[in-house]
Amino acid sequence: MTKHIIIGGTGGIGAAVARRLSASGNSIHLIARDEERLSALAAELNATFAVADVQDRGSLEAAIQQAGPAIDGLCYAAGTINLKPVHRLTDTDAMRDFEINALGAFRAVQAALPLLKASPQATTSILLFSTVAVGQGFAAHASVSMAKGAVEGLTRALAAELSPKIRVNCLAPSLTRTPLAAGLTSNEAMATSIGLMHAAQRLGEPDDIAAMAALLLSPDAGWITGQVIGVDGGRSTLRTKG
Repeated sequence: MTKHIIIGGTGGIGAAVARRLSASGNSIHLIARDEERLSALAAELNATFAVADVQDRGSLEAAIQQAGPAIDGLCYAAGTINLKPVHRLTDTDAMRDFEINALGAFRAVQAALPLLKASPQATTSILLFSTVAVGQGFAAHASVSMAKGAVEGLTRALAAELSPKIRVNCLAPSLTRTPLAAGLTSNEAMATSIGLMHAAQRLGEPDDIAAMAALLLSPDAGWITGQVIGVDGGRSTLRTKG
């Protein structure tokens, strides 16, 4: 049995990844801020859990250590969706987006490194998350794209530094129906309109992302590292008809 840490997303992509991994017989250690949702998901999956805020280095490090002494995978699924035109963004907005998306991932990797290196598996895996907006350039995405662009750079740097023992990859989804994205997806007319901008003609679902995440965290992806992979219904490379 392998063991994975999932950080963030107790009601969205992180939860879907945890369910996928658990269904395949993996042991899961969950970390998030919302203790009520966290404990419910842990009970569902027979997982261990720890409450922590990724903006608090000390609590995050302690929560990660509780998974020890060894883990086989780290999935950092904490994130933000802060969409404002650039003239309305404040330093506080930008710093919060950077801390949760990029600096939090950096902190999590630092804390988890000894546990990943202690795994008896030939290779272990780190999975981070970006967004299709980094490669495409969308209006009102300056803060989140800046932060997620840093995540993509971090992915490649870590993959080079930590090979061959630890593989590092990143997923870049398009808009997915998660609680975090409810401001965009709760209006069905808007959701349908955005969905039609994708070649797949719909928005993503958490399990669409989790399917690729589970692969990248598994030994089956042993020759995949340093990649930023779009799971985006074709949004990053294709244009719809009409």
